[in-house]
Amino acid sequence: MMERPDAHPAFRFAVQIDGLGDARFTECTLPALEVEVEEQKEGGFNTGTHVLPGRVRKGSLILKRGLVNASDLLQWYSEVMQGQVGKARRQISITLLDSEGQPVMRWDFAGAYPNKWSGPELNAGSATIAIESLELSYESVSVS
Repeated sequence: MMERPDAHPAFRFAVQIDGLGDARFTECTLPALEVEVEEQKEGGFNTGTHVLPGRVRKGSLILKRGLVNASDLLQWYSEVMQGQVGKARRQISITLLDSEGQPVMRWDFAGAYPNKWSGPELNAGSATIAIESLELSYESVSVS
């Protein structure tokens, strides 16, 4: 009988961003990838339509972490705000790790740049950590 593989927990992961030193994040939301569907009508075929694959729609990669004194993420986003998208493009790798810290799966995002930075919600009545969030666009993604 063939053994079923166990699913891996989502809390062990590593993020590498070219050009940024210590890239530690508390949360990473991988993007949804979706193929648009185009319906094609055909004369004489009256029981339905042909369904053809269209373009691939790529969602955003979202990284979150506790806010630190010198936010390199905000500086990176500032490059894009100043129109320096070419300079801001970077390679990002997200690696899912097993319980022993060994790589299980890896997502490589080429030509990634931030399209949205969100600062923390500040509330004097709360004791939560200030979290910054970075939403990223990218040219391509590969999974290994």
